[in-house]
Amino acid sequence: MLFLEPNVPFPEISQVAMEGIVAVGGDLSVNRLLEAYGKGIFPWFEEGQTILWWCPDPRFVLFPDKLKVSKSMKQVLRSNRFRVTYNMDFRAVIENCAQIHRKGQDSTWITKEMIRSYVSLHRWGYAKSVEVWENDELVGGLYGVDLGHGVFCGESMFSKVSNASKVGFIQFVQETNYRLIDCQVYTQHLASLGAEDMDRDVFLSYF
Repeated sequence: MLFLEPNVPFPEISQVAMEGIVAVGGDLSVNRLLEAYGKGIFPWFEEGQTILWWCPDPRFVLFPDKLKVSKSMKQVLRSNRFRVTYNMDFRAVIENCAQIHRKGQDSTWITKEMIRSYVSLHRWGYAKSVEVWENDELVGGLYGVDLGHGVFCGESMFSKVSNASKVGFIQFVQETNYRLIDCQVYTQHLASLGAEDMDRDVFLSYF
């Protein structure tokens, strides 16, 4: 396994095991993150750990035209209970994603250093956020990375009230024209919306 030193590039993904750990170490600078996402790699580690870089096989993805919207969700969308905006408050979204409790996780993987790095990516135009509001209160949202090649690399989402993050995700997918939404790894939540496994080699052909 490669330990990243400054100016050392990531290894070829063909050399990476199916579990998906590409390298360890390095930093979360904008340049390193851009290199990573440009090769289908993302950082994922917990507070206090060395940075781990991943490209798992298979990859969990959503084709926008396969988005599944249940009858109950269609009713929620029609109710206009929520208001969805884009890139209005990126920092608030990522900070809420970091604070939300997730089943099976003792600590957050969205560290303070990661927040700073992705806020910088957002300022450079490479990271996007979706905000979901109820009565002018931020109740849900998601963020991810967009390098302009038609793939949105989703990172995390949060919801303070039922259905908030789903509304944001569904509206985002419906109102944009991405070829593919990268969901990284399986979750039941995203599977219910139509996400599916894709062979890593096929996934990387989109980059």
